[in-house]
Amino acid sequence: MNICNERIPDPKEIERELGEFLAKKFGGEVKIISPMTMPRKTEMENVKVPEEKKSINFDLKPADLISYLDQYIVRQDQAKAVLSTKICTHFNRIKYSESSGNDTDNPVGRIKNNVLMIGPTGVGKTYIIRLIAKKIGVPFVKGDATKFSETGYVGGDVEDLIRDLVREADEDTDLARYGIIYIDEIDKIASSRNMIGADVSRTGVQRALLKPMEETDVELKVPHDPISMIQEIERFRKTGKREKRVVNTRNILFIMSGAFGELPEIITRRMSSRAIGFGSSLKNSRNPDEIFRHVRSEDLIEFGFESEFVGRLPVHTILERLSEKDLFEILKNPNNPVILGKKLDFAAYGIRIRFHEKALRLLAKQAWQENTGARGLVSAVERALLPFERTLPSTNVKILPVTEVLIEDPEKALEMLLENPDDSKIRNSYEKLMAEEKEFIRAYISSDKSRLLEKYNLSLTPSRLEIASDYYCRHTQDVESVIRKIRHYADEIKNMELFFYKNHDINIVMEDDAVDYMIEQVLHSDINIDQLYKKLNLDFEYGLKLLRQKTGKNRFFITREALTNSEAYVGNLLKDE
Repeated sequence: MNICNERIPDPKEIERELGEFLAKKFGGEVKIISPMTMPRKTEMENVKVPEEKKSINFDLKPADLISYLDQYIVRQDQAKAVLSTKICTHFNRIKYSESSGNDTDNPVGRIKNNVLMIGPTGVGKTYIIRLIAKKIGVPFVKGDATKFSETGYVGGDVEDLIRDLVREADEDTDLARYGIIYIDEIDKIASSRNMIGADVSRTGVQRALLKPMEETDVELKVPHDPISMIQEIERFRKTGKREKRVVNTRNILFIMSGAFGELPEIITRRMSSRAIGFGSSLKNSRNPDEIFRHVRSEDLIEFGFESEFVGRLPVHTILERLSEKDLFEILKNPNNPVILGKKLDFAAYGIRIRFHEKALRLLAKQAWQENTGARGLVSAVERALLPFERTLPSTNVKILPVTEVLIEDPEKALEMLLENPDDSKIRNSYEKLMAEEKEFIRAYISSDKSRLLEKYNLSLTPSRLEIASDYYCRHTQDVESVIRKIRHYADEIKNMELFFYKNHDINIVMEDDAVDYMIEQVLHSDINIDQLYKKLNLDFEYGLKLLRQKTGKNRFFITREALTNSEAYVGNLLKDE
């Protein structure tokens, strides 16, 4: 029988016919239940389209990065210049290579500017790198050299740093390719000059770092890590494929730092043996910062590093020891995390705190005596204010002026405060400190007006300086955050011009003083941008339409005075016409 020309029945038709037959024979007691079927993927759907790799978007110049670091880092001019220059060059060169199509496997000219930072503890080595990574917008990972061992031995694997970088990039392997890895206490993995034989925890780590510091593919799957294996199984269950996820370290920048306590002796010995006059003066020098400036690769090799390891750290920079004056400047800096952090601690309990300049100088002196650099500042501040932080949240005290007397004897000052919390002297002292801080912030922002104008395209008028300094004093934020907030509100207010034109076909221009007045309303009251726009409509819609009808004009300039008295503004315009 020939059935080639017969139409193959549709499954739905067969199901319907069977359903009708069963209904006639058994009534409604028997029904067909169709199994759930998922539509098959077409052949094109199974084809995996390779994703285009993300490219880096970087346009910072060294001077821009130096200017940014100057806001947060006291002193360290040489280190800021070296780091800013080499890091900007590193990322701009990556951008140039990728945009020009020269990002090939050709090794010519591809020498990575990995950096070695030398300086005592507490001078801001970690802080400066963290600031740079935040500014650039790349993932950043910090590791401790003493926690790693050579691959295959007990201890952390140096390749774990690459995997941590991927986690910091929210599993975005393309972004992780441009990350920064910072390894502290690198001097601790220098081999002991008195040791004979292999040193797994020192030279082994150096050897393990050689390939990642230059270029290698690091597999993200870790055989001995159960979490990694579970993630691999989950991916296989979803895709049905075993994917090998790797990250190439070609563009990952390595920055390493250490105190190198014994290095000045090696440098002095080398210089003394080669130059009689200059070497003699260097030998008698007691300033390690001056001696460190003459460091050479051979000194690092004698210190205990292998030559291949030193060769992969071509850029050296020295961070200077901080003086008592430097520590005071750190505390005085309105962007410093020590004082801002302490203000936040007390603000969590609804307590406002202000610092007298003499109190800051005394704290800097105490910190300098600890000989731990900027870390001593945290200890000094905590030691002085811990009794107040422990006790005041349980009282009605809401303001705390930190004076020199309070720093010298915290317990006695706390006792006096609790005996007479409503003393007018405390209120007067606090108000005076707040006025002084406000004046200082106004001057600080004014001195940086040109940079802020260029960066935020925001004209800092006298009224805006007043707004910014007042907002800084009433809220715990750094200066840049305050300026960004003012710029945001200024943009929102200027957008009202467009909304007003779309809604009423009337062109209004908000003058600077009007914009400032509205910013003040938003910052110092519960009113928001939407409510401001509604009030603008209410005050000006009908008056300006009347003016347009009578005068034919369709462009009006709104000033601060117009906002405070809209009826008089419209009336005066009608009189003038």
